[in-house]
This record gives sequence, structure tokens and C-alpha cells, in this order.
Amino acid sequence: MAKRKRLTPAQPGYLAADSPAPAADPARAPIARVAGDASASAALSELSDTLRNARAEGRMIDVLALDCIDETHLVRDRMAQGGDDDMAALMASLETRGQQTPIEVVALPAPRNGKTHGLISGARRLSALRRLRARTEDPRFATVQARLIAPPDAQAAYVAMVEENEIRAGLSLYEKGRITLRAVHEGVYPTPRAALRGLFGSVSRSRRSKIGSFLELVEPLDAVLRFPAMIPEKLGLGLAKALQADHAFASGLRMKLRSDPAATAEEELAVLNAALRDWTRGQAAGGAAPVPTDDAAGRSAPSGAPGPRPRITGPDPESVARRLEESRVTARFDAAAGRITLSGGGVDAALFAAVQDWLKSRRS
Repeated sequence: MAKRKRLTPAQPGYLAADSPAPAADPARAPIARVAGDASASAALSELSDTLRNARAEGRMIDVLALDCIDETHLVRDRMAQGGDDDMAALMASLETRGQQTPIEVVALPAPRNGKTHGLISGARRLSALRRLRARTEDPRFATVQARLIAPPDAQAAYVAMVEENEIRAGLSLYEKGRITLRAVHEGVYPTPRAALRGLFGSVSRSRRSKIGSFLELVEPLDAVLRFPAMIPEKLGLGLAKALQADHAFASGLRMKLRSDPAATAEEELAVLNAALRDWTRGQAAGGAAPVPTDDAAGRSAPSGAPGPRPRITGPDPESVARRLEESRVTARFDAAAGRITLSGGGVDAALFAAVQDWLKSRRS
């Protein structure tokens, strides 16, 4: 049987003469301190990168003052902010539940009149908040939750605006056609075809074709229509066909709408339906359609006046003139040299083609 060894208590002074005392605070050892500092620095850097990437990718929601938002940064696609009932419902929701969905903004390269951010989408929410602030003077409505995005170019900014409105509340075909032409006039796209494909590339081809047809309606009538967003699809497509085929019809319809503006959407739709109906009957009768005129002018016309003029095709002079004005084109005439010079940001291949077509129509 093995003998057991007796264990004796440790001797406190056994190592005192030969070994130094341990450090009083092991946590402050140089290696541990360096490792801790490096870990904290790495965590802070990672957090900074995460926040920076979130802001750059539009995943960060900031709180901005209402007065620093420039709602005119883009030409808006929606022509009206909705009816009084819709705006009242939105204001009631914001007052009761607060802002649930942020607007989208882009930082301006340089402040303009105190505005530091340009509005991309959310015009109705911004307008409702401003109305609430004016009505209640509540500091809750002095700011807006905004998602800061950084579109690579103007085309991407317009696409973001259009797609946001398409998802939340669809635009009318007229509004889609109008923003297409305005994007061309603003120099965002070179041609209406390019604008259609860029702004509405996510919709079906047939739907995009209908928007393209509405361009024929927007171009000559945008300045005289008061309720264009109310035009239904069937009526709009019919009018577009008539306006494209007969510019005498376009001139007469403009005269009618300008001389007797409609007070309501119903009145304006009645005028448009009557004009299209008369034009269609004239086409069925033999290719000559009556020109829409003001009622008073029609009553005062002598009984022996000539009948309706035949169809006039080719570019519409008034529409061309309006396009030149909106496209920032300057025309100069040199009588001595027999020369007309067009210059400005709107001079492009599409304009040159339109001028050539117009010249051909004058010779024919």
C-alpha cells in the first residue's frame, strides 16, 4: 500500500525574494489596451461606413425643415394635388398618426434661396404638411421625414418620381404624356420616343403605345385645356387621331376652348366629345370634317360662306411654335442674307426633322 504524502500550507514568502509582484491592474496591460483600442476603432469605422452606405443608398431617413425643400426641383408629373376630399383625408391622417411614409429628396449642389434639398417624390405629403403648419402652428408639422437619394442623373430622378406616383396612385394617360413631353423640353431626353422608353420602361408595350398617342393630344391642346387629367382613354385616343390627321381641326378646337373656357370638367368633356363626333361624321361623309368654332362665331357666319375646309396634314404651326418656345430656342431672321438661324438648348435632331417636315408640307 502506497504511503500518503502530507501536504503543507503554501509559504507566503517563498517567492518574495526572487520574483517581482504581479501588476496591480492586469486590465491596463499594454497589449490588452492596444487590442481594445483597435477593436473600438474598427467598430466605429464599421458603423460609420454602414451609416454612409445607408445614406448613399437611400435607406436613411432624415428629419428636414419644410422650408429647406424645393418642390420645383423637377417638373411635376401630377397636374393636380387631388380633390379637396383627398387632401382633407391626407391632412387628417397626418394630424392623427403622423407621417408614415417619407418623401424622397436629393441634396442640391448649392443652396438656392435657402433651399438645400430638391423634391423627387411626395409632393402631396409636403403640401399637406405645409397646410397643417399654417393652420395649427404646431411644431410637429414644421419638419418632414425625408429619404435622401442620389440619382446618377436627371433621367433617374424623373423615373423615380414617375414610378413612385405609378405605385401609389396612377397618373392619367394625359399626365403621362405631358411629363414625357416636358422631360424632352427640359433636355432630360433627346426625343419623345427616348422619354417614353426611359420613363415608362416598366409598363407594357401596348400601354406605352397609348401614352405615345396622347402626345398628339398634349402638344396642341395643353395651353387651352383646363381639366385635361379627366379625359378618358377612349376619348383621348380618338382626339389624338383627329388632331394628328387634320390640323385645321386642331386650330378650330383650340379656338373653341380658348374663346369659351369650360367652368367644369363635365363641360369641357362635352365640348371635346362633340368636336370629335362632328369630325368623325365628316370623315364618314367624305373626308371633309367641320371645324369646331365658337357658337357665336358660327351664328354670325354668312349663309353663303364656303363649306368646311379639307383636311390639312403635316406639322401644326402653332404646336411647332409652342415647342420652340418651351425648348428655349431662339430664332433670328437676316433679311439681307435670306437666312433664319435657330439656336439654343432645344435645337436637336428631332427639331431639325420637324422643320424639314414643315418645309415639305409648305412645298406640297
